[in-house]
Parts: sequence; structure tokens; C-alpha cells
Amino acid sequence: MKNLTAAILATTALASAAFADGHAISEFRIGLLGGENAQDRLNNNECLRAYTEDALGVQTKLFAPADYAGVIEGLVGGTLDMAWLGASSYAATYLRNPDAVEPVLVKINLDGSYGYHSIGFARKDSGIASLDDMAGKVFGFGDPNSTSGYLIPSIEIPQYKDGITMEAGDYFGDVKFTGGHEQTIVAVNAGDIDGGVTWADGQGDWEDGYNSGALRRAVDAGLVDMNDLVQIWKSAPIPEGPVVLRKSLPDDVKAKMVALVDTLYENDADCAYGVAAGDSLGFDPITHDAYVSIIEARKAKSN
Repeated sequence: MKNLTAAILATTALASAAFADGHAISEFRIGLLGGENAQDRLNNNECLRAYTEDALGVQTKLFAPADYAGVIEGLVGGTLDMAWLGASSYAATYLRNPDAVEPVLVKINLDGSYGYHSIGFARKDSGIASLDDMAGKVFGFGDPNSTSGYLIPSIEIPQYKDGITMEAGDYFGDVKFTGGHEQTIVAVNAGDIDGGVTWADGQGDWEDGYNSGALRRAVDAGLVDMNDLVQIWKSAPIPEGPVVLRKSLPDDVKAKMVALVDTLYENDADCAYGVAAGDSLGFDPITHDAYVSIIEARKAKSN
């Protein structure tokens, strides 16, 4: 009973703080894009949840849907207030409702850039060293709403050489969606598929899974030894996806969240490492204009 009373008092205090400060929200909800198992996503972002709760004075919750569509639907439907999206997921959200969210921040690489790459990879012992060796093999995408896990490679890989298409049984023996970046990495590593694509900043050492991205996450989680894998393809630079906020949030809430995430690296580098999927310089401001080309690519792909 004592613990229950304390919990009720704490919840009441959080709600009171929200309205005492003039906020029009009683809680704040952060969506975590799929592609990694839910518990790891929750663990990596728990520090952000706690900082947000302190900054806004309202109860803050993390949501980790199974796929990208879950976060997109939450943002479009107004049941999520914030998320770090991939560029294609932002494009999908914008095309569904241009007034749903606004991009505010973007992750910055150690060299000051905010680009990353779709990385094609296979097991080193498979004998596959490039896409030339993937003819008749099983190729894996992550999620249809992923930029690096589907949109960009589905456009650029057919440009690699004549005869490559994304149709199963054409150039590739089969083409499968694994469900996300982590699932693709695990499937290739286990030999369930012959090759696939995931995301990385492309900086630093291959043995570490580069400085940041899904490969670095997998190394940190002990899922793979990069010495067992080989890179077989690399896309042109892709603009890193934005941190977005629900447009209809009160201005003071938006300002506090932008300030919190913008200074996260300086105030808690370990927290920033977990949130940003590896080493980075934190986050800097970004606008919608950075994603116009991805929006157009997404529109063209759907036609």
C-alpha cells in the first residue's frame, strides 16, 4: 500500500506540473523505430525518457512497435509526440499528412557530416565478394519503410549492372523482407540468407561495425563478429533521418525537447551513444528541405 500511495502521488505530481507550467499535454510519447529487438531499443533510450520526464514535468513513455509502420501510424494519428525516423519513414509520414510532424534535429557523424550509407554484406566464408556473386542467391531487405534497408538499394542496385532487378527469381534467386536491420544482420550471419543490406555511417573500422549504425549496434550486442562478414556493396551517401516532433505540440514543449536532444551529447555522452546507435557528435538542427529528394524518390517508387 505504501508503494502504491507513492506511485499515485508521483503520477499526480507529474500531471500537476504539466498544467502548472501551462502545458497542454499530460504525457509525452516517444516512438522508437523498428529494426532492432524491442527491449534493446527501450534500454538504449531509457535515459532519454528520464531526461524528457524531468524537462517537461510529465510522464514520458517509450513505444517500440514491431515495424516501422507502427511508428509512422502513431505519428500520423497523433498518438506519438516524437521519434527519430529514417529519411524514407519521414517521407512516408509527410506524404500521409504534411502537417503531422516537423523535422527538428539530425545525428551528426564524427567528421561533421550527416550522411550515411546502405551497406550490402554477406558472410566471408560464402565466397560472395560483390553483387556480381549474388546471382541466383537469396537477398534480404529489412523493412519496406526503411531508407537504407529498402528504398535506396532498390533504386541503386539495379543501376549497378545490367540484368539486376529486385524481382525474385530474376537476378537474385529470391528476395525476402526480414523485418528490420537486426533481423537482416542475424539472418546473413546465420546463413539463412546469402546477402542483405543494412545501415552504417561508413566511417571508422569495419571490424567495429563502423562508428555508428545497425552493424555497430549488432557488434555491441554481441550478435556478430564483423570478421565473419564482408562488405559487398555501398550506396551513395543518404541524408540521415530526422528527429521529428508532432507539429501540434505546444511551442514551449517543442523548444524544451529540441534543447534537450541538441545538448544530449555534451551533457551525457553515454546516453547519446545509445540514442544515436554509436559514436557521433550528437544532434544539430535540420529542416524539411533536406529530405525533398527522398520524398520525391519515395513518390516515384510508389507510382
